[in-house]
Amino acid sequence: MRIYVSELNTPVGTLHLASSDQGVVCISLSGKEDLLRDLQGRIPGTKIEENASKNERVIKQLKEYFSGTRKDFDLPLHPIGTEFQKLVWRQLCQVPFGQTASYKEIAERIGRPKAMRAVGQANHRNPIPIIIPCHRIIGSNGHLVGFGGGLDKKRFLLSHEGVL
Repeated sequence: MRIYVSELNTPVGTLHLASSDQGVVCISLSGKEDLLRDLQGRIPGTKIEENASKNERVIKQLKEYFSGTRKDFDLPLHPIGTEFQKLVWRQLCQVPFGQTASYKEIAERIGRPKAMRAVGQANHRNPIPIIIPCHRIIGSNGHLVGFGGGLDKKRFLLSHEGVL
């Protein structure tokens, strides 16, 4: 598989983007090296090419999101994960802009009410943060918990969406 990578400066730092011909594969909040390591771990033997034009649509929509003119993403997604993870990620996409849900609520919505920890792990392994809005998932007690990019970025994203 060929993966096209580029970067975008945003209010939460530099995002490192990766797309295939099928859609967005990965967004890293923590650096290009982490992105490349994650891609090699998820898709061994992948061919990686710097190519901003292949990420033009995702860059445009992320810029719109951060400028406050976009609430929903309309992009083809190609997340790599297990069937359970993909089920959770699809459910995360159902949590609207400006709203939150708990891990317990997501577990219930996928028909696995006791799978809160597994939902948390799938949330943690989300390869496409912001677009697959794992930042909208909070603890049952309403506290901000867990976010791969750090709680400061989660707090910013939720504040940006008017939740905090």
